[in-house]
Amino acid sequence: MNPEQSAHPVNLCITGGKKLTGTVVTNTSKNGAVALLCASLLNSGTTTLKKMPKIEEVYRIIEVLESTGVTTAWNASDLTINVPEKLRLDDIDVEAARRTRSIVMFLGPLMHRMKKFSLPQSGGCKLGSRTVRPHFYALEDFGVDINTTDDAFEVTANPQEAGEIILYESGDTVTENVLMAAALTPSTTVIKYASANYMVQELCAFLRLLGVRIDGVGTTTLTVTGVENIHMDVEYTLAEDPTDTMFFLTAAIVTGSEITIERCPIEFLELELLKLKKMGFSYTTSDVYLAENGLTKLVDITTHTSKLHAPADKVHSRPYPGLNADNLPFFAVIATQAEGQTLIHDWMYEKRAIYFTELDKLGADTVLADPHRIYIHGPTKLRANELVCPPALRPATILLIAMLSAEGHSVLRNIYSINRGYEGLVERLTDLGADITYLES
Repeated sequence: MNPEQSAHPVNLCITGGKKLTGTVVTNTSKNGAVALLCASLLNSGTTTLKKMPKIEEVYRIIEVLESTGVTTAWNASDLTINVPEKLRLDDIDVEAARRTRSIVMFLGPLMHRMKKFSLPQSGGCKLGSRTVRPHFYALEDFGVDINTTDDAFEVTANPQEAGEIILYESGDTVTENVLMAAALTPSTTVIKYASANYMVQELCAFLRLLGVRIDGVGTTTLTVTGVENIHMDVEYTLAEDPTDTMFFLTAAIVTGSEITIERCPIEFLELELLKLKKMGFSYTTSDVYLAENGLTKLVDITTHTSKLHAPADKVHSRPYPGLNADNLPFFAVIATQAEGQTLIHDWMYEKRAIYFTELDKLGADTVLADPHRIYIHGPTKLRANELVCPPALRPATILLIAMLSAEGHSVLRNIYSINRGYEGLVERLTDLGADITYLES
């Protein structure tokens, strides 16, 4: 395990009201990383994942993998993974497994390795009733029976050809689970109503490298021709994370700063940028170039000081190519600096809009209409305060951004939820001129 993972204290002191300047590089994707870690279980050869983000979510998955007999080794930001012939599921690190919802994506790979196994119930962000039932419905077609107990998934697998699968919902992780199940099913599987989001496209790129044929990448119908087995020594470089870009776009907007964000995955930010442009945000972009995986299109974005106004209609997320659900919370803190009333409709999660009301403690003016909708009036002058991070990644990050704008000294406690998804965030913000220090207690 990487010794850096527990090096930092969990509390921050932020002196806000400072302009950011300079250049920051977009990090690689959390959601892509955890999908590829799970997919490494499909390969009996050596998998090397390059530019892996060193974040808590990745550490938890690695802890789970290592507890079952998988060996991993870091070389700078590259991670090498070797999966043994037989996994020790009885020795699984239950605590680590329960701290990440990504453990549910072990179902697709493990159905090909053992007839019966048990996985701990998963946790991660606390965002309401995020059901795993669509995973069960889809994997049933592959001969997988899952019984849910109070604290575990009890799985019986008799792998079979699935043919055509209609997903119960167009979710990212369920699409990834079905892709991994189909990868080692030596027949053709058609997945309908699939997610086409960035992490799904990343997984498709990786599985293609492993010899799996996948047609329809970037659409909602995927045709997968699986293989009997996978034994390859492969290297894959992760693509950049649109939510990482969105964090720095939002920080620049809320602090009225001009910065350059390099390596932005533009195809997964176009709608967010269009909505921001219609709100008055000014920015320029470079020409398009390719990521190291040869597939993801990147640009550099330079932000300009802008006067924002509320959008004419509500801001809400949709499955790709709609506005990304993980980017929606950023519009809540942006709305605090926009003239007029903004309606944020977070239909996907029962609790997340409630977390947005924490912005009130920093001077925002919000009205919670119901668990899914919140009105935000702006612009308001944000003020410093001491807060505890909510147990959800994106709502926690917008508090940090608001504190960057709020003049005075703020304290943000228990930043584990932020560290689940962002690597070196404090250091990167400091390099841009932010005044942030770690607190021991």
